[in-house]
Amino acid sequence: MKRIKVIVEKHSDGYVAYPLGLKGVVVGQGDSYEEALSDVKSAISFHIETFGNSVLDESPVIEAFVAETGVVA
Repeated sequence: MKRIKVIVEKHSDGYVAYPLGLKGVVVGQGDSYEEALSDVKSAISFHIETFGNSVLDESPVIEAFVAETGVVA
């Protein structure tokens, strides 16, 4: 079993989840954290089944951080 780090974002209209260290675009969503995580897990499995293990990054993400900075908009 391959371990993949997933980012889950909370928005005003629900949750969005996406994996780190996977080639291609894979996104899950749901009304709750658990639903988004389950949806992205299913999407990751489908992505790997469809495109093969080559979508797995040879240098997996060891740790991820969330930071905030200000920009002029």
